[in-house]
Amino acid sequence: MGLFSGRELKKRKKKYRWKKTKYKVRTLGLKAKNDPLEGAPSAKGIVIAKRAIEQKQPHSGLIKVVRVQLLKNKKELTAFVPKSGGIGFINEHDEVVIEGIGGSQGGPIGSQHGLRHRVIIVNKIPLKSLLKGKAKK
Repeated sequence: MGLFSGRELKKRKKKYRWKKTKYKVRTLGLKAKNDPLEGAPSAKGIVIAKRAIEQKQPHSGLIKVVRVQLLKNKKELTAFVPKSGGIGFINEHDEVVIEGIGGSQGGPIGSQHGLRHRVIIVNKIPLKSLLKGKAKK
């Protein structure tokens, strides 16, 4: 490397940047392409089915979830229904609003494998107020 090698060093650094996964994902916008919400914080959808999923080891128990088809792009995803008794307020063909749970790098939290989204609103009524008994469906 000589005295006037700055341009060459800069060029080499640019080339090797593409070997780094984080740089590649950020530059090509791959996160938004893979995300069913397409980069949005929340999205509306229609409930297709109600289910229960087993937790990861070492926990035991069933997590109540719903299959939701998004209105914006017709993609199907599984959304977690928070709190006990929350699944009772949701029926098939209800309109729900879902949001990302927001674990590390947008992933699942704790023993909920594969669940990256949760239900927050059912038929334009917040799920919290339904659970507290402040609103009726």
